[in-house]
Amino acid sequence: MDHYEAINDILVNLFNEILDIEEKALISGEYKDISVNDMHVIEAIGIRDPRNMSAVSRDLSVTVGTLTIAVNSLVKKGYVKRVRSEEDRRVVLISLTDKGERAYYHHRNFHDKMVLAVLKDLNERETEALTRALVKLQSFFRTYEKENQE
Repeated sequence: MDHYEAINDILVNLFNEILDIEEKALISGEYKDISVNDMHVIEAIGIRDPRNMSAVSRDLSVTVGTLTIAVNSLVKKGYVKRVRSEEDRRVVLISLTDKGERAYYHHRNFHDKMVLAVLKDLNERETEALTRALVKLQSFFRTYEKENQE
C-alpha cells in the first residue's frame, strides 16, 4: 500500500473509530446516562466562569435552540446548572455542577491519553510535521464547510 492509499484509509476510518472508542471509554460507569454529544456540551461549557448560551452554541456550531434541548437534559441529570446574570437578569448563564466537572475531567483525561499516545515516540521534527499536517487537514475541512454552506 502506498502513502496515498494508507492516508486515505486512515482518514476515512479514523473519525468513526475515534467516535466509537470515545463512546466506549467515556459513556461508562457514572456517565452511562449521557451521550458523547452531551460530553461535548459539557466540554464547551467548561470549568471556567458561567457562560451564556449564545457563546456555548457558537463554540459547538449549533443553534441556541439545539443547545437548549441538550442543556435541559443535562440540568435534569445534574451535570449543568442555570443561573441568572447579576448584571442583566434577562441573561441566563450555564455552568457545570460538581458532577459536570467530574465528567469534564473524565473526558479531558481520555483526550490527554489519546494525544500522548500519538506523541509518545515522535521526535520534535516528527511532532512538528504531524502538527502541520493536522492543521492543513483542519483548514481543508473548515474551507470545505464554508464553501458548501452557501
